[in-house]
Amino acid sequence: MAYDVEACPFEGPEKLLEIWFAPSPDNVPDATSAKEGRSGLRAIDRHIWEDMLDIVKCKVLSVVNGKEIDAYLLSESSLFISPHRLILKTCGTTLNLLGLPRILDIARTHAKLPNVYRCFYSRKSFMFPERQMGPHKEWSTEVKFLDDIFDNGAAYAVGKVNGDHWLLYITSPSSGAAGFETVPSSPTPSFSSDEEDEPVVDGPYRTIHPLSPPIQDYTIEILMTNLSAHARSAFFNSNDESASEPGKQAQLLSNEFGISDIFPRHLTQLDAYSFQPCGYSSNALLSWGGEKGGEAGEGYYTIHVTPEEGWSYASFECNVPLPTKKLPDDGADAGKRNIPDLQTLIQRVVRIFEPGKITLTLFVSSEDNSNAEEESGETAVDVAQRAFKAALVIPPLSLKNRTANPQLPNVSTSDSDVRGYRRTDKINYEFGGYDLAFASFERVT
Repeated sequence: MAYDVEACPFEGPEKLLEIWFAPSPDNVPDATSAKEGRSGLRAIDRHIWEDMLDIVKCKVLSVVNGKEIDAYLLSESSLFISPHRLILKTCGTTLNLLGLPRILDIARTHAKLPNVYRCFYSRKSFMFPERQMGPHKEWSTEVKFLDDIFDNGAAYAVGKVNGDHWLLYITSPSSGAAGFETVPSSPTPSFSSDEEDEPVVDGPYRTIHPLSPPIQDYTIEILMTNLSAHARSAFFNSNDESASEPGKQAQLLSNEFGISDIFPRHLTQLDAYSFQPCGYSSNALLSWGGEKGGEAGEGYYTIHVTPEEGWSYASFECNVPLPTKKLPDDGADAGKRNIPDLQTLIQRVVRIFEPGKITLTLFVSSEDNSNAEEESGETAVDVAQRAFKAALVIPPLSLKNRTANPQLPNVSTSDSDVRGYRRTDKINYEFGGYDLAFASFERVT
């Protein structure tokens, strides 16, 4: 988050836009001819993406180029580019959706990707909705903006509308003839001199039916508010060294407070930034899978922190499919060498930020959810809900034992020491092609 005194209070909860132009990297036009995996959207020059980000009102701070993904750390959150997919996550009063028409134009013009396979837009409920601009002033105007571009989208509100809730817009592949369909040219925005006016967008823009099955899609989000004073204090910076070397300061902070150890360091390429006088952002590229000849790939996680009292917020997002059961303990350093299971991951993140309230979402493609059901008798979202609760809620029997034995210690040094929350909401949702596990928790006082 870029700090601006005039922007206070700062809106931490991000707007998340994800666009798939093909079901997998193998389906982009230059998949077989590109060098070093830089096909599709990854072949587009950085300055073109920076021009798009000018519309959104954010800047590139740094970039890490992986084997499959380019991770851009922004002044307001993150941009991830794969050959077939773009993810734009922005906080504050950025104009995230105003970048969509330009993204569609860039994909068509520079990557020969004139079609959209799927589009997702989501966000947590805003803390300060009255400060938003353009289509982001209200959920209904965001939905209208997207409906003017896509002809097969659907909008949802998940959770308590008078409390913490999660908003989602999702398009589904067209149900017409098999194979890619011809679609209209991407919309062209016409901007008014008033930044708060919405652009005029020509549409609709139809999404396509897949040529081949899509790759596995899995996203876990941990959205946290009311961070403890101890956790917040770590993300305030006032010395000259942090101002002159924000990347170095952020790396030291990441090491000291456990961010670098959320995933094994040897699998992680971390890019972090400390803002003045406060705030923190990081992107990480992760190598995952490949054990015993299994599926392997590259994923990401991203963290953004707004530490000010009154509107403190931290978010964690990751697209690496996590095991639902703890791996066999094959040594004292197993936890440092292995990808964490879902329950352990949640506890590691929550321990760092000590939030008063937590919203958890797991968004997974239905095929993967169905496969999990066939293998274990329960769906991936069912398993996720159980992991959410196990990570954060002390079992009733444990509470009873503690009451009967007050000499027991209040905390331990294990991953279980973050437990002390109660679940306030639990919802499983089936969308077209995707399933969602949503849950909210608040700390027991």
